[in-house]
Amino acid sequence: MGSARTAGWVAAGLIVGVGAGFYLYRLSRGRQRTKRGVRPSGSAEDLTNGSYNDVLNAEQLRKLLYLLESTEDPIITEKALVTLGNSAAFSTNQAIIRELGGIPIIGSKINSPNHSIKEKALNALNNLSVNVENQIKIKVFVSRVCEDVLSSPPDSAAQLAGLRLLTNMTVTNAHQHLLSTAVADLFGLLLAANGNTKVQVLKLLVNLSENPAMTEGLLSAQVDASFLSLFDGHVAQEILLRVLTLFQNINNCLRVEAVQPPFPEGSLFSLLYGEECVQKMKALVNHHEVDVREKAVTIIPKF
Repeated sequence: MGSARTAGWVAAGLIVGVGAGFYLYRLSRGRQRTKRGVRPSGSAEDLTNGSYNDVLNAEQLRKLLYLLESTEDPIITEKALVTLGNSAAFSTNQAIIRELGGIPIIGSKINSPNHSIKEKALNALNNLSVNVENQIKIKVFVSRVCEDVLSSPPDSAAQLAGLRLLTNMTVTNAHQHLLSTAVADLFGLLLAANGNTKVQVLKLLVNLSENPAMTEGLLSAQVDASFLSLFDGHVAQEILLRVLTLFQNINNCLRVEAVQPPFPEGSLFSLLYGEECVQKMKALVNHHEVDVREKAVTIIPKF
């Protein structure tokens, strides 16, 4: 971040807001006299009003990262994270932020006790994680994010942001093993969560279920029997279809992965392949939604 530290506070302040810009201008006025030709790229309104549609350049991103690393003001921190998160939606900026050493700076903010700052940092990392090279840098935060997700207030914005990041990080098999010890807890969160959080946990578990190397860990996880209620015909389709997809993926993985039964009583295996689930699957073959019926039909022959 050496080059970032040479950037003037004035331009950095303008990026995150008029109020913050004035404050930083007062602090840095003396330093500005030694800098020539440094001009802000884009007005504060353009960059912070939520409708900015341009890709930030390396100079702007460097100033933002220096500001984020240097300030202790929570308001400025949050604004900088929002702007960086928005800019990270552009593939060009995803690479620039990594090359500027920005991922560890952003990632350090997930340790903040301020839940809003934590959420904004997770959102920024989530956008950055779309880039495979960035995932190599982000993976060091996965364990901490997983701990936070499991300990966050239920259905909170920070919990949902963490789940989105973990979902992105498990789209491929490369980093799924980092969640091996959390599988049972994720099923527990699934059953306790509501609405968008429940759907997001299912997306994450579906990702894990596609990997044959995760199959034994999934099937051996201790899962409450209430999990089977998710296979009831009246369950919302976006949840029911994902639960069926999870089951379908596990069946597919069993064809290619040698697992080590028997699995203990109360495990996911004992639930999925028990008599109660058999009856539920047979009922779903007559479900009113075609997509549900088709998935159920593919699973039935496995019993």
